[in-house]
Amino acid sequence: MVNIFYRTEEIKNEEILNYFVESAQERQIIDKLKLSSPVILVGSRGVGKSFLFKVAQKEMLDSFDEKKVLPVYVTFRSSSLLVTNNKNKFHNWMLARICNEILRALKKKGLVDITNSSFTVLGDKGMGKVSNLEQIVELYENSWKDPNQEINAAEIPTIDAFLDAIEDICEDVGINRIVLFIDEAAHVFLPEQQRQFFNLFRDLRSPYISCNAAVYPGVTVYGEFFQPTHDASLINLHRSINEEDYIRHMKDMVVKQLVASSDTTSEQISQLLKRGENFSILAYAASGNPRHLLKTIISSGKLENKQVNETIRSYYRTDIWSEHSNLAEKYKGHRELIDWGRNFIENEVLPSIVKKNAERLGEDKKTSSYFWVHRDAPQVVKEALRLLEYTGILFEEGKGIKATSKQVGSRYFLNIGILISNEAVSTSTALDIIRSISPRNSTEYGINSKNYESLKVDFKGLNEPDMPGVLNEILSKEIEVLDLPVWQIEELKNVSIFKIKDILLANEEDFKKIYMVGDVRARRIKSAAISSVYEYLSD
Repeated sequence: MVNIFYRTEEIKNEEILNYFVESAQERQIIDKLKLSSPVILVGSRGVGKSFLFKVAQKEMLDSFDEKKVLPVYVTFRSSSLLVTNNKNKFHNWMLARICNEILRALKKKGLVDITNSSFTVLGDKGMGKVSNLEQIVELYENSWKDPNQEINAAEIPTIDAFLDAIEDICEDVGINRIVLFIDEAAHVFLPEQQRQFFNLFRDLRSPYISCNAAVYPGVTVYGEFFQPTHDASLINLHRSINEEDYIRHMKDMVVKQLVASSDTTSEQISQLLKRGENFSILAYAASGNPRHLLKTIISSGKLENKQVNETIRSYYRTDIWSEHSNLAEKYKGHRELIDWGRNFIENEVLPSIVKKNAERLGEDKKTSSYFWVHRDAPQVVKEALRLLEYTGILFEEGKGIKATSKQVGSRYFLNIGILISNEAVSTSTALDIIRSISPRNSTEYGINSKNYESLKVDFKGLNEPDMPGVLNEILSKEIEVLDLPVWQIEELKNVSIFKIKDILLANEEDFKKIYMVGDVRARRIKSAAISSVYEYLSD
């Protein structure tokens, strides 16, 4: 069994560079993340936002003795577990978690001075003791078990007290600056959380601390007081299939994963990569998303034609769409938008592009994977398309683009895998289609397209979900809904872990009951399972 890591959380920090394949685009992003100016890194699930954060963090830690800039990685992935009656719970939890992670980073560098009162602002109680704020964070993250529990947040500092403490700490221990890498910035279906986060993001700025954050495209709400283009540098992480070194770069990513896996032999690597054209098809189908590529490579075995065709059909016709449609099961208030978006792509956009490509291939003309939507199309249509961006089915390539009618709108790129999965035999025609793709052949949908008529939902009626109710429903689901290998799901069920809630309630000893699993492997299985839970909750 080849041990492939789909999630950055499963890779040890000290090993992260073993998996890094550098491109000019990624080097540019990492270098910007190290600067004092704040960065918002935008990308769909699995595209590698967390990975680049971790690479930047590791490089900064390696150069800390020289540059004295301390990177601190903070994940907000457990924000959906916050269920209390306190209206300030999210703000309190965010600040407490940031303080706790900064304190942990300082301790790892041996920079905590227990006689310095500034460290107490971050919750430090002295060597070997759990910090005050760490206890508060734990209470908030366990609040789903008892929503009525009162949490005393009196020890959480104000923003001014926090910034003053950071300044004092930096000056006292010889740090030039602290850089925060905030991942999973806020729950994508809770706009109020996102607004609170970006208010905090804007406030956490001084010569001694700067912030970077990773967010999803389309579904991020910045709030009225945060201006993305003025308050931060906005960077879209999207690997274009048109880049000259695209295939080589994606191949190197896979090889790095396989080489790092103790379960992989050189013969297996050779077998996987000797079929160059089929590898290229899977790489293009992934549309720049490493997670899609790794999953489909493993599913395709030796990359023979039959296996590759079956993988493309199952993954891009079924799996990726199931992920999108599952959002409607969890957030019923958005069901019409989610269902309409899928129907629009599957029943209108995709057949139109497929037909156009079939005709153009026969005439030796340019093909397409693009469509265009008028800028004044109904707002609900734009929201439905943004949800498709979140799941990586679409990518908005540009605004203010003129169509053939000289009207202005947005151009969208349709995931290549979804496009070629509709070919009768993907391996026969995919490369001909892909290598001829041009954005000039976009299918166009004007301001009054008849396709919009079926979307009747009132955009103003799209309220935030009732998270306590939604959370209880999600936690009661069977673990089969999680993105975990089949073998791991079976092993968890063998030790009586059947529901999502069971994973959160289990301790390490429960995972050690799995046959032939000791301390290290139990910790790794638990980490992977919890990461999958948080990923499912963050939808």
